[in-house]
Amino acid sequence: MARSSPGVLRVASILNFIADHPDQAFTLTDLVKALKLSRATCHALLTGLVEVGYLYRASDKNYILGPALAAIGRVAAQRTSPLQVAQPEMRALADEFDTICACFFRDGDDIVVRDRAASVSHVGWSVPVGTRLKLRPPFAALFYAWSPRSEAEAWLDAYQPPPTAEHRAEMFNGMAFTRQHGFQVQIRNPNAVADRDMSPEQTFGAQNLEFPISVLAELKDDHAYRAVGIIAPVFDIRGQIAFVMGLTGFTQSLPGDKLRHASLRLRQACDRVTTFITGRPPVSTAAA
Repeated sequence: MARSSPGVLRVASILNFIADHPDQAFTLTDLVKALKLSRATCHALLTGLVEVGYLYRASDKNYILGPALAAIGRVAAQRTSPLQVAQPEMRALADEFDTICACFFRDGDDIVVRDRAASVSHVGWSVPVGTRLKLRPPFAALFYAWSPRSEAEAWLDAYQPPPTAEHRAEMFNGMAFTRQHGFQVQIRNPNAVADRDMSPEQTFGAQNLEFPISVLAELKDDHAYRAVGIIAPVFDIRGQIAFVMGLTGFTQSLPGDKLRHASLRLRQACDRVTTFITGRPPVSTAAA
């Protein structure tokens, strides 16, 4: 692996430090002390950044972010979409596991399919882009996994039709699993009779309370699972879920260790997208 340039890292440290303190200006001495750089090195870097417009040196010898950097930031904000980096991740995951990988955005109590990628050899059907599905308990567990339990309880209390006691318990167990592992696994419910003629909209429709799918609460490497889907979150700069990525279309039972491997690969892809959008993992308040 190629090594990064120390000079580039020092430039980035200066820009990041100033950006982290948007209401302040800093002198050469301030930056030398804060960033532990030599005075000569810091002065040379600041001079170069001023010359290209990434920093501005005021008459009082303080440095602030410059107009050229602001212009680059505006272009990035206007033109950059998280789906640009999510798309190749989805394609790689779909091909690796012979599945379908999609991005799901939450809109109130709905989940909207915004993008998807299918492996070349996959012949199964999947929900097309633009489809809007009802977010149902217990499958909302991932969206509340890092929130105070009281928020999940309030959502369940207000939900219509009222969720069953079993669905409430399954959702809380699913929240705990997701906090621990960073992903959620949905499996075939062996106790439910699936109607193959029902569409996803009908299966998760407002009047249906019997689901052929359940949320996994424990993953054992030596067990086999009829996985329906795996989902993992992408976090935004506030530490909240921006959207989720999911793998669906598994055609056969998976041993627990292989299901865990696929789940971790998905989570790692989501972590890379989180980094791309300068997101951060949440601070769990689930016990509150």
